[in-house]
Amino acid sequence: MIFCIHRSAKSIRELLSSGKDGSVIARRAINIALVALIGSGATASIGHAANEGFLNARYIVASPAGATDLCWTYGWSCQSSPSQTAFSSAELATARRINQNVNRRVREITDQVQYSRLEHWALPTERGGDCEDLALLKQRDLIRAGIAPERLLIATALDRRRAAHAVLILRTDNEDLVLDNLTNSIKPWSRTGYSFLRMQNPENKQTWVAVMEGGIFSTDRAVAALGGRTR
Repeated sequence: MIFCIHRSAKSIRELLSSGKDGSVIARRAINIALVALIGSGATASIGHAANEGFLNARYIVASPAGATDLCWTYGWSCQSSPSQTAFSSAELATARRINQNVNRRVREITDQVQYSRLEHWALPTERGGDCEDLALLKQRDLIRAGIAPERLLIATALDRRRAAHAVLILRTDNEDLVLDNLTNSIKPWSRTGYSFLRMQNPENKQTWVAVMEGGIFSTDRAVAALGGRTR
């Protein structure tokens, strides 16, 4: 199992574990999460009807640290070719198989140890990889297996322990499913308990969008405090 931990996430965990008023803690945690992990401010609003089954795009934001050259290095990661067919049970079985295989065979190693830098998004090497590396590998393998590229979106989040994390989103016809290196189970995003921060833009995978869904963003009041769209 690979656990992606960044310094910014540690400060969020410490804040949430303090004895201060819960509403203040939540508000401060959200602000820290957005400043530290989303990066530059919103530049454009994306208007989509809210759908409980899907992670909803809110605003265009900067790409994650370490992922600025993602499209240049791995063109398939930003590829879009609209699917002409409905998502099938066979495709879901393929996703389960690839998720388990990647989780089993890739060893844990941090970017600091492997590349001598805090963040570097790349396919796993023979030495291994971390969470975003596994998400990339799953994305590539699923595209090679015939899953439409626009169904596969990398997302960043805070996991249940409020540590920075990255997963692969599989967008079916009815909901967004999460392929996670911390579990072999594929779950709907709403059942992970994660605080989703941003993801590749479903309309243009070369850009990223703020999500602010689940976990510490689970109330409309919390999102409204940041100027986000409520349901």
